[in-house]
Amino acid sequence: MPGAQVITPSAHTPDAPDPSEALTVDPALVKRAVKAAALGNAMEWFDFGVYSYIAVTLGKVFFPSGNPTAQLLSTFGAFAAAFLVRPLGGLVFGPLGDRVGRQKVLAVTMIMMAAGTFAIGLIPSYASIGVAAPLLLLVARLVQGFSTGGEYAGASTFIAEYAPDKRRGFLGSWLEFGTLAGYIAGAGLVTVMTALLSSDDLLSWGWRIPFLIAGPMGAIGLYLRLRLEETPAFAAETEKAKSERPKVPLREMITGQWRTLLLCVGLVLVFNVTDYMLLSYMPSYLTSELKYDETHGLLVVLGVMALMMVVQPFAGALSDRVGRRPVIAAGCVGFLLLSVPALLLIRQGSLFAIALGMGALGLLLVCFTSAMPAALPALFPTRVRYGSLSVGFNVSVSLFGGTTPLVVTALIGATGNVMMPAYYMMAAAVIGGVAVWFMTESAGRPLPGSPPQH
Repeated sequence: MPGAQVITPSAHTPDAPDPSEALTVDPALVKRAVKAAALGNAMEWFDFGVYSYIAVTLGKVFFPSGNPTAQLLSTFGAFAAAFLVRPLGGLVFGPLGDRVGRQKVLAVTMIMMAAGTFAIGLIPSYASIGVAAPLLLLVARLVQGFSTGGEYAGASTFIAEYAPDKRRGFLGSWLEFGTLAGYIAGAGLVTVMTALLSSDDLLSWGWRIPFLIAGPMGAIGLYLRLRLEETPAFAAETEKAKSERPKVPLREMITGQWRTLLLCVGLVLVFNVTDYMLLSYMPSYLTSELKYDETHGLLVVLGVMALMMVVQPFAGALSDRVGRRPVIAAGCVGFLLLSVPALLLIRQGSLFAIALGMGALGLLLVCFTSAMPAALPALFPTRVRYGSLSVGFNVSVSLFGGTTPLVVTALIGATGNVMMPAYYMMAAAVIGGVAVWFMTESAGRPLPGSPPQH
């Protein structure tokens, strides 16, 4: 393949690479691959930030019941619907990525994500077309959710299969750097618009602007992804077959990998429960439980995310030096020991205490955001990596990650215990710690089923 020098592999089993093989990838190609993959993740979370921060306005546009609570619930109901179809998207795009290639599928998911987000900005209001407006919003969200089902697993697989073995943690960390950048950009844009536009302008036309921006962003992302070649690992796998790759049965992706899938679900659980707790639920917690000013609460969260962005690449590089397991384990131990003290600090109420508590949780979360993009693809062999990771990741996110705000709110309502967010993170940390105990260290080693890469 152009841009990558591949030494002809000798015959060996699919999941046990011959140490005499070596793949050398052009560094320029690696940089392009990281940028293209990270931009897709940034776009997904740009939409997430926009939708979360402009939810009240969207409720008035699409669900004008006159009841603000009902409007907000309906808006977040449409938002949550995307999580329901994520596993379905993973079941479709994952096996397809293992059959036809990572690059082609990632181009398709980029188109669908951009189209779904852009379409929201074009939907007429409820006042214009009635009940068709919320139905179209729901369809657009389902398209977004379906495409997202193939995005993270594909993007992390793409970077992992391009990265040299000794730099996989550092390069993979830029995927979550894109996540943070996208969320900050989306939330920051809405915050600026809210400050500059009147309520009437925001309600009539201003809310459309962030969604319409997805069109140009998607075009740029698609251009970057179409310029990429297939990953060296997948190209080598195809070269070994010497013919059209056989279809990988779904049974092999799931039942053939069930132990590893359980590890994947456990790792993704602690990763996403803590992620959604800190970045999605805590602003609402500050407002509803502590009666904290909403604007200040959102700014604190954005500040924590900016801090995480600064630390992210360094933590990724650290995972290359000391290993994925120690870094992820440190995050689990940290959340187990510090969740209660951090939440007590946050509940103290002063800006300094809230920033200190949130900052501590954010730095612990970096242990996951920096190491997971390299650790998760290394769980599975090349021929089923995209499909198995898509299934494990999306099932875990849909069942545990995306439901975190709803479950914690319900637990606080049922028990009256306002410390429930800390206990929930501690429970997730225990599950994650068990998964880390059983996982194999992958830092500095070839991906399963792939030859060494440098």
